[in-house]
Amino acid sequence: MQMPSTKTLYTYWNTIRGSRSAPDRRDIDPTRIREALANTFILETDGADKFSFRLAGSHLCTSYCRELKGRSFSALWHDRDGDAMDTLLRAVTEDHAVALVTFQGTTALQTKVSFETILMPLRHNGSTHTRILGAMTALDEPYWLGVQPVLEQRITGLRLIWPDEISAEETAREVLASVVNDVDFAHSSTPSGLPTTVFGRTARRYAHLAVIDGGRN
Repeated sequence: MQMPSTKTLYTYWNTIRGSRSAPDRRDIDPTRIREALANTFILETDGADKFSFRLAGSHLCTSYCRELKGRSFSALWHDRDGDAMDTLLRAVTEDHAVALVTFQGTTALQTKVSFETILMPLRHNGSTHTRILGAMTALDEPYWLGVQPVLEQRITGLRLIWPDEISAEETAREVLASVVNDVDFAHSSTPSGLPTTVFGRTARRYAHLAVIDGGRN
């Protein structure tokens, strides 16, 4: 985790969940995460079993030059990353993993900015399938951020974190294998399996994705 807002929200989430796989939505006290609140969001499922923004912080909305509440989170991603993101969301809601993702956002003028986002399971009415707690922060802030809206985003790296001591390596391999299989290799000039570094850890390069195999935090 590179950004302070990511670290703050993850630490808070991990603290309030206790021995549970995920905290309850009612457990969240916004005053405890003031420094991360502007970059924090909550997702909810919509009628099409996709996720949309239920709440979105002011800094996050500024980065996209629009109010994000009610807008589709799933629709933000490039078509080639849609299945991969759906797989990650299922890992969060069903397997209670934490997903840490880096992505590159592109504007209509083809200017680009990199973001870090974290997705964590959140319990609502006894279920973890309908809510996700997250944060999204630009790794750097070019002068045009907040003036030129981000219109398209592509995943550049991902990591699944298993906060509990119970091993989830087999599940991690299955999830990441599914993500890798969703990638279109036809437009990649980088050989698959080539080592790289993401989040300070060794990863394998698959097309435009850098994949770190599972592991606990």
